[in-house]
Amino acid sequence: MASTDPELLRLRDSIDNIDAALVHLLAERFKCTQVVGRYKAEHGLPPADPEREAKQIAHLRQLAKEAKLDPDFAEKFLNFIIKEVIRHHEAIRKERG
Repeated sequence: MASTDPELLRLRDSIDNIDAALVHLLAERFKCTQVVGRYKAEHGLPPADPEREAKQIAHLRQLAKEAKLDPDFAEKFLNFIIKEVIRHHEAIRKERG
């Protein structure tokens, strides 16, 4: 029954579209952070920027509150992304020697 319910199917389609948009947005974000990683490597900058990361987390928490999204969840999500970006930046740095 649930798999054929038109309203449930409509809602799930919307969720699928949002998931696809999230994937595309993350891909674009990582394209940008790869460029940043190369820039940092070329200029001898560290892979991580704790001050910027803290500002970004505070900003995202505020946006989450305004959007009625759990700020703790938003922070966990951004921390996951930041860790992955730093890992990429470290790999780029190693590649460049």
